[in-house]
Amino acid sequence: METALLVILAVLVTVALYWAFSTAQRLNRLHIRTDSAKLALQAALDKRAAVVAAVEPSSQAAAEAAEAITLDYATFESRANAEREISKAIAAMGEDLPPRVIDAQSRLQLAHRFYNDAVSDTRALRTRPMVRVLRLGGTARLPEYFEFNDF
Repeated sequence: METALLVILAVLVTVALYWAFSTAQRLNRLHIRTDSAKLALQAALDKRAAVVAAVEPSSQAAAEAAEAITLDYATFESRANAEREISKAIAAMGEDLPPRVIDAQSRLQLAHRFYNDAVSDTRALRTRPMVRVLRLGGTARLPEYFEFNDF
């Protein structure tokens, strides 16, 4: 009887350790995905700014100001404000936008969606009670959404 309890306990401990290990690995992959998506979002924002500056020279200053702001959690708000200025320049171009601008806008929308989806997935797993209690997320900062709805 005592041996059976020890075997059951060993199996339960093994299952719990396997769950914790696999969850920590998944969190690591999600953080890598979020970081990659953030880099892709910055590249899409920078490309849109460069394209708009090339097509509409009067927006050069706004584009350079936006590109100068690195996309980091601390600078999300200022980058979003700078991007709104570029959106205003695009809106001022009218309905007949050059294909390069349309392409840059489309790529930015996709990069924005991918980044925020990655953040949602990471936050959903990181905020589970057992993940928080066991600190499986380590010391990594909880990712933040990039809110920019001015497309």
